Amino acid sequence: MAEKQIVEVVVMSRNSPETGMRVLNSIEKYKLPITRVALTGGEPLAPYIDAYDVDLFLSKDAIDVQAVIDSKQSAAALLYAPPTSFTPKDARVKIAFDADAVLFSDESELRYKTEGMDSFHQYEKEHEDDPLNEGPFAKLLIKLSKIQEHLPMRIEYSPLRLAIVTARNAPSHKRVIKTLRKWNVYVDEVYFLGGLSKDKILEAFGAHIFFDDQETHLNPASKVVPSGKVPYDSDSPLKKIKNEN
Repeated sequence: MAEKQIVEVVVMSRNSPETGMRVLNSIEKYKLPITRVALTGGEPLAPYIDAYDVDLFLSKDAIDVQAVIDSKQSAAALLYAPPTSFTPKDARVKIAFDADAVLFSDESELRYKTEGMDSFHQYEKEHEDDPLNEGPFAKLLIKLSKIQEHLPMRIEYSPLRLAIVTARNAPSHKRVIKTLRKWNVYVDEVYFLGGLSKDKILEAFGAHIFFDDQETHLNPASKVVPSGKVPYDSDSPLKKIKNEN
């Protein structure tokens, strides 16, 4: 009996059907298991995300990525050149996520930026039993966790490994763990760095891709692991703060 396919890759491009033939020929040449393709002839891709049931949209086009984020879907811009020396450590697929403004909403990050570290820690400590609201990548994490449950082996030996790499530290760390419990999500590894650089942790973890919202973390991380930038929603106060700076 054929194994059930649990992950699918869809190629979406603004190319016309004529110019898109090169992509189709490459898929055929390299025998890639890709059967669904969207060639929009210059039109935006975001309106077709739901039609293709896409859980994660990756693109070098920041405008398309922003439109998908604004539609409340998971998306990241691949703006950084891939690291020249990256070599996967083993056969497992390893995905790393930032916490605030990626997996979780940007409310806590906004409090940190507008009220300072002490106010942020105090609020997080007082509300550690209140689950954090979902961010743009929450649904993706939940689906990946469900995929782990259906893989034919014990979860700790899964070929899919998930990690959270966040600048949070004590006393704001417990709220993250308690939120994951409420979501019924299993994450293999969590790193609370408290200001340490993320790149060394990501290199040690061997992430195949890392998602973050801040260039401060993405610039060094992208030198050692493939990295994608998660933009703020266009209506987010953080977007306004960033544009003012």
